[in-house]
Amino acid sequence: MAPRSVADGQRETRRDRDGRTPRFAIFKYSFANEILVAVTFDLFGTLVDAEYPSDPGAAVADALREYGVAVPDDWDDAYREVHIDAPEGAEVPLPAHVAAALRSRGVDSPDNAARRAVITAFDPEVTTRPGAVDAVAAAREAGAVGLLSNCSVPELVARTLIRSDLDRRGFDDITTSVACGWRKPHRQAFEAAARGLGVDAAELVHVGDDPDADGGIEAVGGRFVNLRETTLESVAARLRAGEDPCP
Repeated sequence: MAPRSVADGQRETRRDRDGRTPRFAIFKYSFANEILVAVTFDLFGTLVDAEYPSDPGAAVADALREYGVAVPDDWDDAYREVHIDAPEGAEVPLPAHVAAALRSRGVDSPDNAARRAVITAFDPEVTTRPGAVDAVAAAREAGAVGLLSNCSVPELVARTLIRSDLDRRGFDDITTSVACGWRKPHRQAFEAAARGLGVDAAELVHVGDDPDADGGIEAVGGRFVNLRETTLESVAARLRAGEDPCP
């Protein structure tokens, strides 16, 4: 069993997102061999597989029509154009993009129709990947555990977790790009996840399937577990053995 001593002996009481339930955020965790562990997981392609529309623009258009929006004849072009000038690495929420695409063609989206249409269009079937539940449980036994997901669709991460075999309560913090404003590999995405766990970004071990996005953890001094080179089952086994979770 992996030892779970607190390296600096400090704990800080914090509250859940609902502002009511007190929890503890442990700043540092160490194994007997002095490995410090605060683990974050990518979601899509790492812990779950999700079925997306084969033509997202068309799916959004169909949903817009359901909400009474007159979809422009050249919607395919409008959907693919850039309408919001965002900094490099920033996340543009898909509803904001859709609303801007409609405005570019002189069409309004009243009653928050753009957001509602996006949420309707992205309503996936979800499959939990082998070893995912056990890997999250092992990380939780070893220290702080978080979720860090690139996702431009509001509510999608929460709905995905509900439809998966994962327990949302198994994560000490959940960070999405649509909420924090930055996409992996931007350093601010990892820094936001680290703040949610009460650690420095350099203390994170991030588990993911995309070296280009998830591998950005290394630029802030953290470590990357590349699931193209190992498995969730191996990650869980190493954590429980008190070994370095990175292969």
